[in-house]
Amino acid sequence: MAYAFIPYSLKQDYQCYTSEDFAVWRLLFERQMKILPPIASKNYLAGIEKVGFTADKIPNYEETNKLLEKLTGWHIHVVPGHIENKPFFELMRAKNFCASTWLRKRDQLDYLQEPDMFHDTFGHVPMLSNKNVCHFLEELGRIALRFLDDALCIECISRLYWYTIEFGLIKEDNALKIYGAGILSSSGESEYSVRSETPKRLRFNVETIINTPFKIDAFQETYFVLENYEQLFNSVREIELCLENIYSLQQS
Repeated sequence: MAYAFIPYSLKQDYQCYTSEDFAVWRLLFERQMKILPPIASKNYLAGIEKVGFTADKIPNYEETNKLLEKLTGWHIHVVPGHIENKPFFELMRAKNFCASTWLRKRDQLDYLQEPDMFHDTFGHVPMLSNKNVCHFLEELGRIALRFLDDALCIECISRLYWYTIEFGLIKEDNALKIYGAGILSSSGESEYSVRSETPKRLRFNVETIINTPFKIDAFQETYFVLENYEQLFNSVREIELCLENIYSLQQS
């Protein structure tokens, strides 16, 4: 689906990246790739290769978009940072993934208040090679636009996005694996999410997720585990029905 108006028509100024930026990218990339092979989803690891990410090179969005276009029709869309709900969901519905272009500094390796391009690209983009994940994102964008003026429904959608796309786990070969970008791009939470005995790990359930608040400044207390990516694809109708019920109850 195409939109006549695409907000935030910005571009990545690739020539502005310094040798220090390339060194920080390498450090972050290599640190995560030492951790992730045994605990990340095989779809994510395959996606790293499909989108051409390496330690040697900060991703060039124009090049990455050509690969994504062939894989799933998605594109990286440059935004200045956090943006309003309406353009965010419009872009997502139109197969555009919002990403910043700035990269954290060496003294910010482990914590940022706002996601940088390492999180946005290394964490998210490889999973945009997965058609079930892409379908889920497109439909979540469509549903969000239906309920854009309802704060409670948008909060429910935020929780669904958070506990899947950002902090989701999946069962593969009878083992817990990571597919959520917030975990994949975090050296501390990567192993914590699948190996620590502290957090709860629950089966993926739409109703439970929309009733589970989250924190943005700490490791997660709860993770939700998919059986397979088709489960994410197939949850869309249930999500829409749940939100229709929530909306109707508020109107009665």
